[in-house]
Amino acid sequence: MCAYRVELQAIVHSHSQKNLIQPHPTQHLDPFRPNPREYTHQQITMDPPKPSPSASSTTPLEKPSFPAITPLPKAPRTFQTPTKRINTGTDLATFLTTTAYRDILLFLLQLNRSLCPRRNPTRPTGPSTTYTLSSVPSTPERGLPPSIARLQALLAEAEALIDLAPPDPGPRRFGNVSFRKWHELLAERAPALLSKHIPNSVLAFPATPSSEPPAAELLAYLLGSFGSAQRLDYGTGHELAFLAFLGSLYKLSYFADDTTTAAASENGKPNPAAAAPDTSALDRTIVLGVIEPYLRVIRRLILTYTLEPAGSHGVWGLDDHSFLPYIFGSAQLAAPVSADSDPMPTEGSVRGAPKTGDIVKPAVVEDQRSENMYFSAVGFINDVKKGPFWEHSPILFDVSGVKDGWGKINKGMLKMFNAEVLQKFPVVQHFTFGSLFSWDQDPNAAPVSQSVHAANQPSYNYPATTAPPPPQAGAGTAAPWATAGGAGAGAGAVPMGRMPPPPPGGAGISYSRQPPPPPSSAASARGPPPGMMAMPPGAQQARQGTADAQIALTKAPWAK
Repeated sequence: MCAYRVELQAIVHSHSQKNLIQPHPTQHLDPFRPNPREYTHQQITMDPPKPSPSASSTTPLEKPSFPAITPLPKAPRTFQTPTKRINTGTDLATFLTTTAYRDILLFLLQLNRSLCPRRNPTRPTGPSTTYTLSSVPSTPERGLPPSIARLQALLAEAEALIDLAPPDPGPRRFGNVSFRKWHELLAERAPALLSKHIPNSVLAFPATPSSEPPAAELLAYLLGSFGSAQRLDYGTGHELAFLAFLGSLYKLSYFADDTTTAAASENGKPNPAAAAPDTSALDRTIVLGVIEPYLRVIRRLILTYTLEPAGSHGVWGLDDHSFLPYIFGSAQLAAPVSADSDPMPTEGSVRGAPKTGDIVKPAVVEDQRSENMYFSAVGFINDVKKGPFWEHSPILFDVSGVKDGWGKINKGMLKMFNAEVLQKFPVVQHFTFGSLFSWDQDPNAAPVSQSVHAANQPSYNYPATTAPPPPQAGAGTAAPWATAGGAGAGAGAVPMGRMPPPPPGGAGISYSRQPPPPPSSAASARGPPPGMMAMPPGAQQARQGTADAQIALTKAPWAK
């Protein structure tokens, strides 16, 4: 198992550092064309190790097991309020070797695999069993596990607070300030919500005398799951906090008593004969019965308070706010497996699945959004954005050209989540670490080579609302583009890494707006406005046809 851990770390850390390649609106390319330089592995990170053949032909091979997070032993432990630990690019590289990073990936892969369709063992060539959003029982009386029902009630009470904090009708440029009132109400009532919906067996988990209560860690991740009241935004970092909230409950045995219940009541049809524990049934109920309702609450918050995207690449990102529904939704439509010991398919689709290109067809999206998480997320995009799909969502449009099925998309989404969420400083810097998702080093972690993105992160830490620290006395090292008389060469210029990237140009989807006219000689002779950094020589030309001035992005797994 130790050797497999090392292999798992090596796989999830392998990704390209090239720029994302966008599709041309008149082309429908296959972005999943195999790349000979890409790390090839027939089974993605959730595959079990191959069992060694026995010397005796009569001895059956032991079933391999998939790595997963497990409930903690009922032994006293020291809980602590999660704190921010990622402040610099070096901290980001350290994070990739922590037990928190390992457990986040294991929990994600565990949930992802549970959604893969299963073949009928009595009719292998017949229709496979799929797990749709409507397959979750609606009430405990119909077989909904009590742990899932309690979390649904918690989310419903959080959503009801919107009525107590109506949006401010005044003019605004960004998010509605009433979101701060809603967040304040949630923070005030969150301890009571946990006491009401989380059983005492979890909140009173054995702890050492110097320990804080377990609720301290649960509260931090719960409150971090609903956007930033300060910045009036929501993004994949907040979504990651909710995943950590569920993972914390999992470790504290919150779901332990409902393993058999979930297996017996799947598809809303109680089955008394299903007495053997089935953790995969519980795992997919967590996704379909908790994460999807959470996303619905988030979408209402976004619409009500017009929350800004957090840590987004704008139009060049996968989605303005979310990532998880694309992982889990593609898993729902992947090729089926015959047994729990089978590897997760990396290509193909289940029989009857919509085509990958159907996400650009509004009618198909409307039909599928109530059953599939991928189409549900695309449906929300259609609700809030207008115009051609390839124009406002070019990455998703790129993915729609995949010819190898939803299994290929699922594999690519997992790799992209690892690269664009867990390994991106602007996103993961706000994640906090306690004892359940710890900053402790994973002894089996493979060495990590610092990426180009991480190496270019700031080596200082100050709040985003304050100015950079003043320059020290004396001449500093000049920037590579600085000249003796050039603008911006003075001390105190804002680091180049804090400048926003210019709009994409050149190859790819054509930019629909006309580029600004070149500045006049008089305008260029003047210095930059206060608080702005002077653009280096040649940057204007780079903005109008090259990618030289862009901040490098991690290449998408499906990009050519």
